[in-house]
Amino acid sequence: QVQLVESGGGLVQAGGSLRLSCAASGRTFSSGVMGWFRQAPGKERAFVATITWSARTTYYADSVKGRFTISRDNAKNTVYLQMNSLNPEDTAVYYCAAHLGSVLSFLVTKIDVYNYWGQGTQVTVSS
Repeated sequence: QVQLVESGGGLVQAGGSLRLSCAASGRTFSSGVMGWFRQAPGKERAFVATITWSARTTYYADSVKGRFTISRDNAKNTVYLQMNSLNPEDTAVYYCAAHLGSVLSFLVTKIDVYNYWGQGTQVTVSS
């Protein structure tokens, strides 16, 4: 089993920045992907960004490209999401998610691929 714990959410003004962290514990990661989804009120959970554990390849939703950066620290089993130039449309609960094992690249944005989920952290961007 893998436990994911997010931190770093909060309230920020439009144009501001936040950094989310997701610490994994339980099993040791040697392959797979770990990333972020978000769910705004009344909307479905949507892909934000993900990073492969071995190749350090990153993937982003079009809506966050150029503003968000995902990174990881293998020694700490932690993934980060640096969010810059935030706008009110980024307001959502952000969930960390992980898939252990190999996965085809065209599937990494699919919610069903991810086996493990954190409890979510609220990000609110005021205008």
